[in-house]
Amino acid sequence: MAELMDYKCPACSGALEFDPVTQKMQCPYCGSAFDISELQTDDDEAASAQSESMEGRDDSENMSVFQCASCGGEIVGDDTTAAASCPYCGNPVTMTGRLTGEFKPELVLPFKLEKKQAQEKLKQYLAKKKFAPAAFVKGNRISEIRGLYVPVWLYDSDIHASASFEGTKKTTWTQDDTEYTEVSYYDIFREGDMSFEHIPVDGSTKLPQELLESLEPFDFGEAVPFRTAYLAGYLADKYDISMDEGAKRANERVEKSASDTLRATVKSFDDVREKNIRVELTRGASKYVLYPVWLLNTVFDGKTYTFAMNGQSGRFLGDVPVDGGKLAGLGAGVAVGVAAVLFVLGKLFGMI
Repeated sequence: MAELMDYKCPACSGALEFDPVTQKMQCPYCGSAFDISELQTDDDEAASAQSESMEGRDDSENMSVFQCASCGGEIVGDDTTAAASCPYCGNPVTMTGRLTGEFKPELVLPFKLEKKQAQEKLKQYLAKKKFAPAAFVKGNRISEIRGLYVPVWLYDSDIHASASFEGTKKTTWTQDDTEYTEVSYYDIFREGDMSFEHIPVDGSTKLPQELLESLEPFDFGEAVPFRTAYLAGYLADKYDISMDEGAKRANERVEKSASDTLRATVKSFDDVREKNIRVELTRGASKYVLYPVWLLNTVFDGKTYTFAMNGQSGRFLGDVPVDGGKLAGLGAGVAVGVAAVLFVLGKLFGMI
């Protein structure tokens, strides 16, 4: 049975949250800070000792209702929700039963950047968008900001790759006022052994695969053994894409990298075309980890715009609206520039 667990401050009994700056559990009420090791020695024992509320009945398919231990408010989550906060009092909680057994991550990459840094990064990002409406950039109001731990499959693999290419060389010469071009074709073969480590694949259908890949790289060297305390104050999901399903995407990335690596060894040709590639897996392994991502939503002209930030490096991405007037101004500027050039040419050749 899934249960709600929160971490209480030993000094004032307030709800603790994980602070990415100090990498400690922080109390927002009295300011006390604690090492995670001070609060728990085993996640299962801590979950049993601190659980104060039980899972409620299913209101609808794949939805569960929990009761907040602090204020009694209802917290609704689907069957993949593993950490959340009470919408009434803001108390951070984790659904302990959701991240046990096969759904328990081996490792977690803790947040290094806090909410304020994500907000500042958004301002910097928008300031560089020259064609965004001024009202959107200057009057931007964040409607929602969430720190989310994304379930990720990491794959290691050793492969033997072989590929064939067609290379062409062109020779051009002129004879008797006639230009000739000779094209020579070459069959090229390359093969080699390669090793890949920590190929990430998004394990959740809630977040587009392309989004996580666009936020890479994440520093796996900062991964630590999973503890539920790292989730306090953030959202988290368990995976709903299986290891085998994720392996398909990992294999696509491996094949693309292998092709690019072999292609880079083919030189001195005017053009190179890949004919086929074959990849044989000689060793494979996987890990289940959680990656830190900040998600920011802002509303403009009735439309929601979503931005995302790597919770470790600060790498930022998102779409912004375009000011049609600014684009038109750019076109007018180009037209004026062309007219000026024509005017100068006209003067030079006596046309004006």
